Amino acid sequence: MTVDQSLTSQERLADLDLAQLRQLVGLVEYDADRDPFPVTGWDAVVWSVGNATQAALYYQAVFGMELVAYSGPETGNRDHHAFVLRSGAVRFVLKGGIDPRSSLLDHHRRHGDGIVDIALEVPDVDRCVAHARAHGATILDEPHDVTDEHGTVRVAAIAAYGDTRHSLVDRSRYTGPYLPGYVARTSGYTKPAGEPKRLFQALDHVVGNVELGRMDEWVAFYNRIMGFTNMAEFVGDDIATEYSALMSKVVASGNHRVKFPLNEPAVGKKRSQIDEYLDFYDGPGAQHLALATGDILRTVDVLRAKGVQFLATPDSYYEDPELRARIGEVRVPIEELQSRGVLVDRDEDGYLLQIFTKPIGDRPTVFFELIERHGSLGFGKGNFQALFEALEREQAKRGNF
Repeated sequence: MTVDQSLTSQERLADLDLAQLRQLVGLVEYDADRDPFPVTGWDAVVWSVGNATQAALYYQAVFGMELVAYSGPETGNRDHHAFVLRSGAVRFVLKGGIDPRSSLLDHHRRHGDGIVDIALEVPDVDRCVAHARAHGATILDEPHDVTDEHGTVRVAAIAAYGDTRHSLVDRSRYTGPYLPGYVARTSGYTKPAGEPKRLFQALDHVVGNVELGRMDEWVAFYNRIMGFTNMAEFVGDDIATEYSALMSKVVASGNHRVKFPLNEPAVGKKRSQIDEYLDFYDGPGAQHLALATGDILRTVDVLRAKGVQFLATPDSYYEDPELRARIGEVRVPIEELQSRGVLVDRDEDGYLLQIFTKPIGDRPTVFFELIERHGSLGFGKGNFQALFEALEREQAKRGNF
């Protein structure tokens, strides 16, 4: 099997094709038949939030997502509310506990708003679980079927770093809006006239933060359990400022559709962004999601007009002659990037544009990246210095630096 046969169900619903995915997320060809743990792509990012009802409206009104399914007391679910939202091939499931004994409330008390499950779509759940078990993974949910009038989904789950899990989902025999137990749901919210159909089309990568000394352990986990390959490594001066440092390695599925950068803190004069995250999240977890867009300028303009705050980039970044010489020509004048604070980086394959929001919740933990790729398969290595200095400025304002 090649990548030509492996669009996810979400990608098909979003009318994305392979050419678009190669541009958006750097999709590459590979032979899934030789993969011991074949992953088709992302299935869903499942959140635990303090108020799912309000969060669902926020992601519709601000991030332009569409409500497509719901589970709650009205559907027989007495534990929590769950709202399923979609933008292109990206699916968020926002869960908020109702029952005081709900494990979601325990998760939220410890971590605040955060990601509980990075669910992956796979063609063979049993094959993946058998391989994972043989190589030492902790199986949280054994493979089993869930069924309703729309068909059957086969699911299982394995443990990842901290309290994060990976559900493994085969929905090839299912036509419902999300999973059995959910009903189709639309919203009374109406987008303002003239807004884009969607602000982002795909999920590029999800970054995990782990404790000092454990990055290589989790890199080995994804190598061993999921057959992911090492895609990039950033250490030393690549990923340090005068005051703080971290280390990062990136693992990816065979087709590069699923990419996991993994960070750990490194010793520096002051506390790094990873130290701050681990303190306030109370352990390892998913730090940020990179959302792929075909027009980062328009997306930033819309989000900023709705109140989303982005990390500030000093004018000196854009005036640096070395930067201008290195990046060459990009699709818009550098002044257009400067006015919005969008970063640019180039490698041997092309270039990318990117920008980062400030933390989206009360705790200085989870945030978003917007990324627009033009051939580049990288992660903005040339921007690390500017990014980390911006993060340090925000840490200092919070008194956590």
